[in-house]
Amino acid sequence: MPSTLPLGDPAPSDGVLPASAGVGAAERSFSVYVHIPFCAVRCGYCDFNTYTATELGSGASQDGYAAAASREVVFGAKALRASGLPARPAETVFFGGGTPTLLPASDLVSILDTVREEWGLAPGAEVTTEANPESVTPETFRILAEGGFTRVSLGMQSAVPHVLRVLDRTHRPSRVPLAVQWAKDAGLQVSVDLIYGTPGEALSDWERSLSEAISYAPDHISAYALIIEEGTRLAARIRRGEVPDIDDDDHADKYLLAEQLLSAAGFGWYEVSNWSRGPESECRHNLAYWRGGDWWGVGPGAHSHAGGVRWWNVKHPAAYQRRVDAGESPAAGREQPDAEARLLEDVMLRSRLSEGLELRRLPDAAREAVAGLIADELVDGPEVFRGRLRLTLRGRLLADAVVRRLLGF
Repeated sequence: MPSTLPLGDPAPSDGVLPASAGVGAAERSFSVYVHIPFCAVRCGYCDFNTYTATELGSGASQDGYAAAASREVVFGAKALRASGLPARPAETVFFGGGTPTLLPASDLVSILDTVREEWGLAPGAEVTTEANPESVTPETFRILAEGGFTRVSLGMQSAVPHVLRVLDRTHRPSRVPLAVQWAKDAGLQVSVDLIYGTPGEALSDWERSLSEAISYAPDHISAYALIIEEGTRLAARIRRGEVPDIDDDDHADKYLLAEQLLSAAGFGWYEVSNWSRGPESECRHNLAYWRGGDWWGVGPGAHSHAGGVRWWNVKHPAAYQRRVDAGESPAAGREQPDAEARLLEDVMLRSRLSEGLELRRLPDAAREAVAGLIADELVDGPEVFRGRLRLTLRGRLLADAVVRRLLGF
């Protein structure tokens, strides 16, 4: 969730959506995202809408945040009813940040309780929180599991101290396996998140991080290529020549190594940057995004979607709290992308999945490009004859180029 909000139309204070948002809603999944905008330290590569204690200013606090977020949940349920959308229990709930586990575990559970009361949770709902290994204890995970959480996503990023220093990550590598085991002991599924391509990271450093993550036997591993966002501390360091810039060939080599080691360890890719031990340990919340489901985003800067209508909340926690305390929508703006924009997003997201993109979703001009993609070994030929466009390993390395060729831009 980037810190810069998009431009858009004004959002009504009552949160009511246009009638088009309800068309076909009964056939779409519904999820809830809860943004926790607090961090102990701002990482040098991060462009998310997060705040350290010294950046908060007056009018907002961590202590009152759970109550404010719960008020938005109540508001959101009322707004969806007023918009005529059918009642749908949340199939997934995801607490992201920031560092959600900077809040007491009981606060996270209280927000989840409000989601359960207002929207309901579907049978077998997936409930995830992100966590920093330094901000959790065995008691944290016990409270979360007893409160209905089913999954934790741990921000490991790297096992190599000098790589963590470049990223401004403050956790100790030795803390990660402890946190993994504590979460398992509480009965939670565990995902470990990694970043590759950090300036100064050797291929052997990345191999070490992958090997250590695999040795913790998590259910799921995410591996994301580092992107340098303008305005971050790391971008400034690269511009000043203090650290080298990132390199596309280096990213490709590290992705290939990730695929090699993870597949050998029994993990299968289901999205370009995500591997799991099987369908039961895939991140269903992210799949809901990639498949075009509906979700309500709670918290400052959070984005929401229902039936092609998108809206986003005001950024600062103080402004957010003022609005929800007044019983008003915290939305700063909203938009309804046109058919061309929706097609682009659909193709970009669905083509990254191992299940592939149904060819019937493509316009005729895009289908004409498929033969060339097969010839260039970017998509799987036999899968095309079964009606799906599925990326090869080479295609995964060039996923954005595949989309450009399909849609002619």
